[in-house]
Amino acid sequence: MAHQQIKFYQTGTFTVGNRLLDQQLRTVQATADRSNSLDSGHRACQGCGEALGARFAIDAAMRATDNQLIATNATGCLEVFTTPSPESAWRIPWIHSLFGNAASVATGVAAAMRVKGRSEVRVIAQGGDGGTTDIGFGCLSGMFERNDDVLYICYDNQAYMNTGVQRSSATPGAARTATTQPIGDQPGADFGQGKNVPLIAMAHDIPYVATASVHDLHDLEAKIIKAMALHGSRYVQIFVPCPLGWGAHPQDTIKIARMAVECGLYPLFEAEHGEITNATKIRSRVDVTEYLKIQRRFAHVFKNPDQLAKIQAIADANIQRFELLSTVGNGQ
Repeated sequence: MAHQQIKFYQTGTFTVGNRLLDQQLRTVQATADRSNSLDSGHRACQGCGEALGARFAIDAAMRATDNQLIATNATGCLEVFTTPSPESAWRIPWIHSLFGNAASVATGVAAAMRVKGRSEVRVIAQGGDGGTTDIGFGCLSGMFERNDDVLYICYDNQAYMNTGVQRSSATPGAARTATTQPIGDQPGADFGQGKNVPLIAMAHDIPYVATASVHDLHDLEAKIIKAMALHGSRYVQIFVPCPLGWGAHPQDTIKIARMAVECGLYPLFEAEHGEITNATKIRSRVDVTEYLKIQRRFAHVFKNPDQLAKIQAIADANIQRFELLSTVGNGQ
C-alpha cells in the first residue's frame, strides 16, 4: 500500500514525531480524537504484541465506523488480561461467550442490528490463533460461507498462550511449546502440519482478506479501515509476538515482528474475492537465522541443520509465491 515515507523518529503514538506527518496520514493513535477503546490498566505482559495490535485495530475500526462498533471476543489472552471480573479495560460494547463461537455470536449480533434497522452499527469478532484456527474454525468457516457482515480479527501469537503455551495449528514447525518439547531427532513442533487461515479464508471467496503485523502500524490501521468500508465477511490476521511464550525480551516485540516479515516467514498481503491484490515488498531482506536466534523457542534449531533448512525453505517459498522481493533495496 502506498504511504508517505516514514522517518525513523516518527512513531505510532501521540508524539511530536508522528505529528510531523501530513495530518491525513497520521495513525489513529497520533490524533487527539483517538477512542482508546482498549484502555490502560489491563494485565497484559510487558511487550505484549496482542495488546498493541488490539489497541490499534479497534481504534482504527472505531474511527472508520464513527464509533458505532460492537465487538465479540473468543476466550484467550486478550479476553483474560482485559476483563478480570468484575473489571474491564474495554470502552466499547464488548461480548465474551465461549472459546470457539465468537464468529457465531458476532453473526447473531450483526443479524440483530439488521433487524432493528441499525445499519450504522458494525460488528467485529476477535480471537487468538487457538480460538480461531482450532476451536472456532468451524464457526469461522460458517461465517465465511454465509458471507455474514462481520470483520473477524485473529491475533496470531502462534500458540495457546494463556493456558500454558501449548501448540496450536498456527504454531510453526520446530517451535518449542509445552506440548512440543525440543527432544528427540526432530525436536519441537512437526513440520507439514497446521492451517494457513488467510489462504483458507481466500478459498471462501469473501470480500476481503489481509495479513498485518504490529511492526507496521500504519499498514495495520489502513487494512482495518479498508475492511470496515466493506460489507460481508472479512478476515484480518495480525502477527503479534508473545515475549513470554516465545522466550524473547519484551523490548524486542517490534523487532521480532519486523524480522518475521523481512525474512519472508510472515508475508503481508491483501486479497479480494479470492485473488491477491497487493503484497508488501521486503525492503531489506533479513536472514532467517537472525529472526530465530532472538527467540528461545527456536534455540534447539541451531543444533539441527535440517530443521533450519526447512524453515529457510518456507521463507523462500513465501517470497516466491507472494513476489515479496523488490528490485531495489533487498540485498539481492
